[in-house]
Amino acid sequence: MYREFPMYLCTMDQVDIFKALSNKTRLSILEWLKDPEAHFPDHESHMHEGGVCVGAIQQKAGVTQSTVSEYLSLLQRTGLVESNRVGQWTYYKRNEGAFQQLKDLINKEL
Repeated sequence: MYREFPMYLCTMDQVDIFKALSNKTRLSILEWLKDPEAHFPDHESHMHEGGVCVGAIQQKAGVTQSTVSEYLSLLQRTGLVESNRVGQWTYYKRNEGAFQQLKDLINKEL
């Protein structure tokens, strides 16, 4: 199952999150994962429990496998996405709770 990562938005986490959001392709990935059915209509077989496999994300992003893996790893470390491994496939989806916490942080602190 997908793991819920509690996100404690301390100063270091905030910096890391905003760095993760400072890349156009990573922003696009987050946008695509917000509504995967709309953004990956030809890849329904590459979806599992709301997550999208790395290969479909890599193909849509038009970057190398290593680059998309690096991007997804960074997004996962910051808590913005979650991963689920099923056999040889890894599926990614947005952590909507993290986005709510980020929204609350921006509204209250910034």
